[in-house]
Amino acid sequence: VLAAWQRPYLNIFKHFRVEEWKRSAKEGDVAALTDTRLKGTIYRIRGSNPASSYLQLPRAGTQSLGLTGRYLYLLFRPLPRKPFLVHLDVTTEDNQVVRISFSNLFKEFKSTATWLQFPFVCGAANVGTARRGVPGAAPTDVRWTCLVLDLPSILGLYLNRRYGHLRGVKLCSNLLVKNLCTSDLLFEPGVTFSEARLSDLSSRGVAPMPRELAFPVPKGEKWHNLYDYIRY
Repeated sequence: VLAAWQRPYLNIFKHFRVEEWKRSAKEGDVAALTDTRLKGTIYRIRGSNPASSYLQLPRAGTQSLGLTGRYLYLLFRPLPRKPFLVHLDVTTEDNQVVRISFSNLFKEFKSTATWLQFPFVCGAANVGTARRGVPGAAPTDVRWTCLVLDLPSILGLYLNRRYGHLRGVKLCSNLLVKNLCTSDLLFEPGVTFSEARLSDLSSRGVAPMPRELAFPVPKGEKWHNLYDYIRY
């Protein structure tokens, strides 16, 4: 059950005050920028190889975020024509630390008892499905993406382990990142609060995106025409 302070969702960057760099660490070329289109601060992480620059939470590897929400949301955009890498360290119920990694450098899915490596394919995709295609550098017109990871399902499916909590996150170059969030709710982008009420989405555990996590949609535009939504 989610602790009260993590409900209904936890805005990780805000809660851990990323911009102060007291509870988070950065290495290499990491910059906070104002994005006029997204109307807010984003972080740009870039470097000649993915391991050379990163943004890490919590600051020390010995600490743990202790976040128990089922879903992890990452709002990010790969930098065009570059390799990128994301590491998530999760702890199972029996205290085994497992690393879940996503990268366009991985050619195929690989798993060991303590590491799951998912190839990330940049480009157009069917909404709500993992991308099919060939991994590799992102195209020039790569979109901002909302990546949703169902952590208990991933651990159960690939390792037959029970999920405990999210221990740490390491966002390596080359990425733009808007936010990270955990929740037990499945947020559906492009759905308004009134639409959600009308179609009784909450009975299925689905909710509209909270405003501080949502990508802006100009009047007359549709969310899914502007951004990508990928669920694992």
